[in-house]
Amino acid sequence: EVQLQASGGGLVQTGGSLRLSCVASGLSFEDYNIGWFRQAPGKGREGVSCISYRDGSTYYSDSVTGRFIISRDNTKKTAYLQMNRLKAEDTAVYYCAADYSPSVCIDADSSAAEFAYWGQGTQVTVSS
Repeated sequence: EVQLQASGGGLVQTGGSLRLSCVASGLSFEDYNIGWFRQAPGKGREGVSCISYRDGSTYYSDSVTGRFIISRDNTKKTAYLQMNRLKAEDTAVYYCAADYSPSVCIDADSSAAEFAYWGQGTQVTVSS
């Protein structure tokens, strides 16, 4: 059974930082693209970033480019999302997702529908 466990969320002030982690089990982690998505109250699920399994290429939405950094450690089956200079509009539940398709995570427009496996989400709240 594939499981993704996201953690690291919390309450932080504007301008602060958080690092989210996504620990995977039940899959060959090195063969999966990993994506981070977020969903704010009353809004749809938005793609934040993804990292390719093929060559480690990374992609970011315009709203987080230059502030967030995605990375992965295949030996630990863990992906990370380092979030810096946080803004109030970053407040959301953050989800990690995984998919093995080579056509996923090839640009900054990966959609939630492309990812097969999902974690349970971790709340990030940025106070202004």
